[in-house]
Amino acid sequence: MSRLDNKVAVVLGGAKGIGLAISQRFAREGATTWFTSRRDEELQTASRTLTGTAKPLRADVSQPGELARIMATVKAESGHIDVLVINAGMSEYATIETLSETHFDQTFGLNVRSPVFALQAALPLLQPGASVVLIGSIADTIGTPGYGVYGASKAALRSFARTWTRELSGRGIRINVVAPGPIDTDMMAAVSDEVRDAITRDIPLHRMGKPDEVANVALFLASDESSYIAGAEICVDGGMTQV
Repeated sequence: MSRLDNKVAVVLGGAKGIGLAISQRFAREGATTWFTSRRDEELQTASRTLTGTAKPLRADVSQPGELARIMATVKAESGHIDVLVINAGMSEYATIETLSETHFDQTFGLNVRSPVFALQAALPLLQPGASVVLIGSIADTIGTPGYGVYGASKAALRSFARTWTRELSGRGIRINVVAPGPIDTDMMAAVSDEVRDAITRDIPLHRMGKPDEVANVALFLASDESSYIAGAEICVDGGMTQV
């Protein structure tokens, strides 16, 4: 028996990088897995790689109307949600001297505002005992020059996880955060060898993580194996923030 048999999962931002790895793992573990992207090409590429029951949805999760449409579609076809993963987010470089209102509003809009209203939209469909997994970042606890707005947005998400755990405890809904460190995604592939070497030197395991390693933790939190874990943050960072 697979770990997510007979469950319905929704992965917002689930067609690329870490999100795609999570969608792939959930579908392989037996979940009917709905996954979203704003881009048709990403959905088409992801659909060719996914096995199991995977259902693509083109949607911009920063828009409340689009969130409502996602939930209406899932309700009509699947009836409920057992696992919600909120992964959509953005990270752009801007120091305190150079950041603009647009940069601030876009980052907080997608990284904070969108998860808040995504969870609100999903609440009527979340089963008692459902698991909500927020994809945060170790940037919520470390200071990285040029990424202050990004780090603050992830710190806000971590704070919401604590509050939502209290607010939804009566329904047995568990809220947890997965906080990746440097992960070898397309974004990291675009940086120079010098930057990669500098990042890797700070990691006790002396390498970047893989998207599948983040997906493994998301699967654990989504499954009944983590039934007594709530309000927690699990760092997937090779020890970078731990030692």
